[in-house]
Amino acid sequence: MMTQNADKKREQIQMFCMDDLVPQDHLLRLIDQAIDWSFIYDLVIDKYSADNGRPSMDPVMLIKIPFIQYLYGIRSMRQTVKEIEVNVAYRWFLGLEMMDKVPHFSTFGKNYTRRFKDTDLFEQIFSRILQECYKYRLIDPSEVFVDATHVKARANSKKMRKRIADEEALFFEEQLKKEINEDREAHGKKPLKEKKEDPKDPPSCGGSSDGKEEKTVKESTTDPESGWFRKGEHKNVFAYSVQTACDKNGWILGYSVNPGNQHDSRTFKSLYDKIKDIGIQTLVTDAGYKTPAIAKLLLDDGITPLLPYKRPMTKDGFFKKAEYVYDEYFDCYVCPNDQVLAYHTTNRSGYREYKICGIVCEGCPYLKQCTESRDHVKVVTRHIWEPYMEKCEDIRHTIGMKEVYAQRKETVERLFGTAKENHGLRYTQMIGKARMEMKVGLTFACMNLKKLAKMIARKGKRGAQKCLLLIKYTLFEPKTRKTLLEC
Repeated sequence: MMTQNADKKREQIQMFCMDDLVPQDHLLRLIDQAIDWSFIYDLVIDKYSADNGRPSMDPVMLIKIPFIQYLYGIRSMRQTVKEIEVNVAYRWFLGLEMMDKVPHFSTFGKNYTRRFKDTDLFEQIFSRILQECYKYRLIDPSEVFVDATHVKARANSKKMRKRIADEEALFFEEQLKKEINEDREAHGKKPLKEKKEDPKDPPSCGGSSDGKEEKTVKESTTDPESGWFRKGEHKNVFAYSVQTACDKNGWILGYSVNPGNQHDSRTFKSLYDKIKDIGIQTLVTDAGYKTPAIAKLLLDDGITPLLPYKRPMTKDGFFKKAEYVYDEYFDCYVCPNDQVLAYHTTNRSGYREYKICGIVCEGCPYLKQCTESRDHVKVVTRHIWEPYMEKCEDIRHTIGMKEVYAQRKETVERLFGTAKENHGLRYTQMIGKARMEMKVGLTFACMNLKKLAKMIARKGKRGAQKCLLLIKYTLFEPKTRKTLLEC
């Protein structure tokens, strides 16, 4: 029999409890049970007046609103507020009744500007949730995986201007200068002179004082803190680079946000300083981090770096660098024609230069495979920290390291895919690095907390089943107990 007029129930008046409308296995209920949100009051207590002004919105509810947005990957705060208006579970999570007015979508943005800007509040929230994961002994920091992904910025790729690139100091610059001068003195060379700019010289326009053209970069007029990034083979966009560290179980241990045009090896130190004291034994990265400075940093700190094979950048038809054998005792290289390339100098980049006289190479049968130099001089370089790179190669060939490196696609790469597909991290509506750090911190906090809540719920369910079996076990006869134990 066909039922009609089912929409009459819309006008019925019913008595109900908000708690009964949210299923017991709903994700927000599991999250609310997994953590005590009152820790937020301690983090923001200095941002509010104790005895002055109007009563403010509950800080916990204020933080939970963007938490809902990033947890479910809602594209904007305006859309999030619309979803809260009609979603009973969202209202229950925020502590709102059915007839309570939902805060305006601009409320969080105004509070961020007036209270939370230029603070580390959101990083503290991420750390607090991470501590809960440590408390349940779910994290294993012995093997840590590090990688970076790019998030498209809220910037039109056609609205840009060119500016002179700023020279950024590398984290190893001072130590490298010191060891370069020590290496030059050991070889009988004078220390390098410091580069000093004469204040009397007029500022250059499009060129430097030594005649070299200064490097220019593209800068967005909408979001100047983002960086111009080549996405794929044809598309260029302004983006942010999000460096992330996780353990082998997929728990996010730390993050850092940088402009998209900065190389991973240059921004690694900002992330490493956050995670270096958590007990790392092996740190796994991709080829972008395979530099002498990072290898030295990790090995000096007692951490085993697992870096992948990097294909040589040699032109086709020429000898690769590996075909020139280094003699450590005599500090020289031997070419494929058994000729010696002696030490010449150590340059400012930290590379020793080994050369051979052009007269010797002029009649060499392998000359066309060796160099295109007009005077037939072949130069082979070796970094002063090259022994650290060689140690990394030995580690890469150690038994079991190939299987460890293969876990990257199941850990950090999977995290990036989940964050982009399910939590709205493919692009950002935020402008500025500070707001981007807030978005990334809350997104990663959501991912950790969602995983923690599900594991606690699963463990609690198993515990209830064990208690039930234990009660039944005590009621059975001794013979039946023996049968249960055998099962």
